[in-house]
Amino acid sequence: MRYELYYWPSVQGRGEFVRLALEDAGADYVDVARLSERTGRGMSAMMGLLKNESLACPPFAPPFLKAGKQVIAQTANILLFLGPRLGLAPKSEAGRIWTHQLQLTLADWLTEVHDAHHPIAGALYYEEQKREAKRRAADFTAARLPKFLDYFERVIARNPGKSGCLAGRGTSYVDLSLFQMISGLRYAFPRAMARLEPKYPRLVALHGGVSARPRIAAYLASRRRIAFNQSGIFRHYPELDA
Repeated sequence: MRYELYYWPSVQGRGEFVRLALEDAGADYVDVARLSERTGRGMSAMMGLLKNESLACPPFAPPFLKAGKQVIAQTANILLFLGPRLGLAPKSEAGRIWTHQLQLTLADWLTEVHDAHHPIAGALYYEEQKREAKRRAADFTAARLPKFLDYFERVIARNPGKSGCLAGRGTSYVDLSLFQMISGLRYAFPRAMARLEPKYPRLVALHGGVSARPRIAAYLASRRRIAFNQSGIFRHYPELDA
């Protein structure tokens, strides 16, 4: 099956978690909004599908995935769908639910990353909420960031498979997503992460292991990987990096 991924073309954002799974599996997919309008793709195709009133289950916002006649939205939901099909999820139902639970926790964490620089409103510029962002980021790096890192470090340690992964005996989509979280946090909060990472050797090892996976390494070195930038969820403002 050829998958169609719909997401904003200039940022990694939430779509990157889906891209990593598709890339790691060597799946046949197209990143629709990044393609030429002349081919019937591009942003107009994404917005057209968003506004398509004939869809029985319309998506609220990108990312969403088209698989055959199905249109699936929400990052964690897309990965729940793709995981078994791409060989990136445990085979048991209990294992798949646990993996999904971890992905939902990562989604909560990602929201807190965003709110560190946009604590008042997403529609306002960062410069319009700098004072509030400084307070929010200080709490995030001092309290919330270590709490999430602690949790995922413990999850790896308690994995019965002793694989160095989060769930089961092999790499799953949630390991790829945790890699993306750590990469983004290193970009957004380099000082805080440099201070904290020595306490979390399992997370550091997982990040290194994922980055060395052949298809992931090739993807990271390719033009398909959008660089972190000041328009995405992970943004680096030195004044917020305590």
